[in-house]
Amino acid sequence: MYDFPLTGAQKSHLRGLGQTLEAGLKVGRGGLTPEFFAELQKLLRAHELVKLRFLGADRDERAALCAQIADEGRCVYVGSVGHTALFYRQHPEPKERSVELPEGPRDAGPVES
Repeated sequence: MYDFPLTGAQKSHLRGLGQTLEAGLKVGRGGLTPEFFAELQKLLRAHELVKLRFLGADRDERAALCAQIADEGRCVYVGSVGHTALFYRQHPEPKERSVELPEGPRDAGPVES
């Protein structure tokens, strides 16, 4: 599994970026095939943020599919609305990154009273 913790602010930022995206992949009756995951890997490598559209899946099925995609696709599930879902994976090369994330929480050290 891809372990890249995102803060609430970072997820909110990614969801905002995702509103302008077209669905790059569609998940239909064929389900999650090896070809689907190969295409997902290409899109994540090229764009970092990928929007998926689920065709003909009910709410519970979509939730299970999102968890499976995040696990097997080595990416982070950002969120979903209706039949669309967003997934993110940061590019390993800093110079190749196309999505700028807001700063994460900083370690402020011990709290003094």
